[in-house]
Amino acid sequence: MADGFHGIAALVTGASKGLGRAYALELARRGARVILVARSEGDLRRVAGEIGERTDAPPAVVISVDLAASDGSQRVVREIRSRGLTVDLLVNNAGAGSAGPFLSRPLEPQLTTVDLNVTGLLALSHAFAEQMVARGSGGIINVSSGAAFQPMPYQAVYAATKALVLSFTEALAEELRGTGVHVMAAHPGAVATGFFDGTSATIDPAADAPEVVASRTLDDYARRRAASYPGRFTTRAMTWPARLLPRTAVTRLSGAFNRRQGLHEVVDLG
Repeated sequence: MADGFHGIAALVTGASKGLGRAYALELARRGARVILVARSEGDLRRVAGEIGERTDAPPAVVISVDLAASDGSQRVVREIRSRGLTVDLLVNNAGAGSAGPFLSRPLEPQLTTVDLNVTGLLALSHAFAEQMVARGSGGIINVSSGAAFQPMPYQAVYAATKALVLSFTEALAEELRGTGVHVMAAHPGAVATGFFDGTSATIDPAADAPEVVASRTLDDYARRRAASYPGRFTTRAMTWPARLLPRTAVTRLSGAFNRRQGLHEVVDLG
């Protein structure tokens, strides 16, 4: 296929639902053998079944691992090695984020957000990029967010982790330029997933469909773009003020926006 996905092995983290599931299905539709990674083996096997029913791709590989655990990334690498697999494309999609005032929300889930969004992503990138460079081919898509471009009161930890993903991805892309390994960050806006499940916060009713975001991300990767903005045009436009206005003004604007969304009053449900 012209887009270069046919016949490759693509590892997708957070593949059990939401955007990760959409990436997995779209990659399989384009002819990739997909390696599914997430905590829930049952959900992963359902996605693997969907791939078998909907596409002609090779059977999906299921690896059930909690990437927020201290040894999660190492377990994935060991599983890949023990099964004799080679990862041609790494899609670091797994992510989590809490909403609400930093001090009024439990600390543990916020630390888990850092472990998953940052530590797991860095560890997998290091392990598989090293192998890709040695082969002289491969690629990494790190799923960041429109939240990466400015501090976001009431999503302080989540936005901070995505800012790191943005900065890290841009730096790694430059380091690996000319090696045959392409590194790209994807910056979706609100996506219609269960991101806020279990809390009083709700996703924007106009959020982008995961399938659309996945397809556009892969299109941009196939074109070897430095960054992908796979959602609505307004998502990309909202990143511009952070590059033009003083940081204090941007932070106050994003805080005001999140207060209008009710994120300063988020509580857990049930």
